[in-house]
Amino acid sequence: MTRVTAWHRRPSGGLLRRSQAAATLAALVLAALAQTGCRASEESAPVLSTMSPLAYYSQSIAGHLDLMQRARPVADWLADPATPPALRERLQLAQRLRDFAVQSLALPDNASYRRYADLQRPAVVWNVVAAPELSLTLKTWCYPLMGCVGYRGYFKRDDAEAEAAVQRAAGLDATVYGVPAYSTLGWTNWLGGDPLLNTFVAGSEAGLARLVFHELAHQVVYVPGDTVFNESYATAVERLGLVQWRASGQALAEDAAAVQRLADFRAITRRTRAALSALYGAAAGQAWSDEKNRQQKAELLAAMRAEFAALKANVSGPWAGFTGYDNWLSRANNASLALQAAYDSLVPDFERLFEREGRDFRRFHAAVQRLADLPTEQRRATLQGGP
Repeated sequence: MTRVTAWHRRPSGGLLRRSQAAATLAALVLAALAQTGCRASEESAPVLSTMSPLAYYSQSIAGHLDLMQRARPVADWLADPATPPALRERLQLAQRLRDFAVQSLALPDNASYRRYADLQRPAVVWNVVAAPELSLTLKTWCYPLMGCVGYRGYFKRDDAEAEAAVQRAAGLDATVYGVPAYSTLGWTNWLGGDPLLNTFVAGSEAGLARLVFHELAHQVVYVPGDTVFNESYATAVERLGLVQWRASGQALAEDAAAVQRLADFRAITRRTRAALSALYGAAAGQAWSDEKNRQQKAELLAAMRAEFAALKANVSGPWAGFTGYDNWLSRANNASLALQAAYDSLVPDFERLFEREGRDFRRFHAAVQRLADLPTEQRRATLQGGP
C-alpha cells in the first residue's frame, strides 16, 4: 500500500564465510520465517503448499543469505562519496532513531539496523495470508521454534502467488502482499543483525521511525504462536515511540494528508471487520445458506469500497486523486481484513498498559513479558481486563 522509492546502487563486500553460513543454518531458517509485516484467535490448518518443506526452507535460507551478503555498515555508506545525498541523509536519520530507541524506548542495543543493503526490489519478501470464505480467522502455518503464524513468506513473488492460488483452490480467501522488513528476533545479531533496507528507508521519515521501533520490539518480546499479541505489541511500541520522539523536540517529516488517509483507512476497515464478524457469528448460530452469507459478505465489502470512493470524490479532501489504496481495495477479502486486525486489535490494550506502568518503557516491556509467560487465554484476558 505504501509507495517505496529505492536508491539503486550495488554495494560492495565479501560473501559470508562458509563456516558462518553453515553454523547459522537453523537461525537463518528461523529468520526467513519471522516476517512481520505482519499479524488471537488462529487455527492451524493442514499445510497445503506448492513447495516441499525442504524446498521452502531452502528458499528461505538462500534469500536471507543473499540479504546478508548485500549489507554493509552504515558508516561505510556514509564515508563513500558515491552514496546519493538523499540516501546519506536518510541513513543518518536512521542512526539517530536507532540511538533514540536504545536511550529512550529501552529497545535493544545491538547490531540490528547498523548496516544497509539495497536489494534492488520493492519488497524483501512477499507474504501469503489466507482465511476461510466465511470467517475472519487467519489460517496459520507452523514452524520449529517459531510456533504458528498467520502468514507464509517467500523471497520471490511468483512463489507467493502460486501459494495463494493453492489456498484459493482449497476454498479459502487468500492474498499476497509485499513486506518491507522482517525481524530475526535478535538471533542473527552476531552476524550483523537485521539491516536497514531500500524497501523501507526511502519512505517517509515517520514511517522509517515506526518500522525501526516496531521491528526492534519483536526482539524484546515474542510469543511463539500468538501473532495478534506479537504484532499488536510491536505496533503499540512504534506508535508510542513516535510520540516520545516528537515530545523530545525532534521533528519527523510526515505528510498530514497521508496521516489522515491512514486514520480513515483504519477506521473504515475496523467497522467493516466488525460488521463481517457479526455476520459470521450470526450465521454460525442460524441455518442460513452459504449463498446468503456470501451475498451479505459481498454487500459489506461493496459498502466499504463505496465509502472509500466517496472520500476520493471530495476534490478538496486528502483522498482526492490518491490511488495508493486502490490495489488493496480491489483485492480486499477476509484474509486481508483479518491481517489488519492482527496489527491493530490489541493496540489500545497495550497503550493502557503503558499508562498503568507510569509511561516507563522498561516497566512496560517487563509487564508485556510477564503477560507473554502466561497461557494464551489468560494472557489475553489479563491484558484486556487489567486494572
